[in-house]
Amino acid sequence: MCAVYKTKTMKQRYAVVVLFALIMASSLVSLTSYRATEQLVAEDMNQALSKALDEQQSDMISADTIQVFNSYLKFEALKGKAYLAIDTKKGFQPRPQVSTATILSLSDQRPAMMLWTIALLWGLFCLYQHRRSVALGLYGGLALQQGRFIDAKGCVVKLTPMQQQLMEMLWQSPTRQLSKTEICDALWPKKEDASETLYTLIRRLKPIIEQHSDLKIEVDRGKSYGLTIR
Repeated sequence: MCAVYKTKTMKQRYAVVVLFALIMASSLVSLTSYRATEQLVAEDMNQALSKALDEQQSDMISADTIQVFNSYLKFEALKGKAYLAIDTKKGFQPRPQVSTATILSLSDQRPAMMLWTIALLWGLFCLYQHRRSVALGLYGGLALQQGRFIDAKGCVVKLTPMQQQLMEMLWQSPTRQLSKTEICDALWPKKEDASETLYTLIRRLKPIIEQHSDLKIEVDRGKSYGLTIR
């Protein structure tokens, strides 16, 4: 039966995967748009330079060359921002260049910005959920409230009295880990050897905890037992 207070907490690993996917997608969209614009800009500048050189019938760059070059540019935003450099690898031939900022301003970054906004909102939502989980005392999707263990959906985890006692002991331990001796002395103080009883208790408790949370009971060679996040 579910508790009155409902809590809906995402599993952290899924939240991180989604956030990472959004960041990667926005980066890829942004880079794709930039590369496509870079190609168009290069083609425009090359055709403008070719026409400018054909018109003046010389490979020498002068003020007139730059003026003619600008007049042949199809992108208005390039005029006055594109410039000509000398490529020494090709026998001092002129080569058009433009800054990264100019290409970025010409590229359509709206889809990428939309994805970045979604990623930011998702990140803030994840942070809110994390802080909420901390406030509710959740650990691995489980919380101890009013003497009952509640899962992330707000449902009471049904445990036998002995299972409940063992879980409370592990939960309240500062390290969430106890030695075999500590557990046996607390649960079966009059029993000389409670190893088999403890083994049976742990074996039956494990699937219940794993079904209702991201926790698992970790065994250290039968010497100690602890709650850890999977």
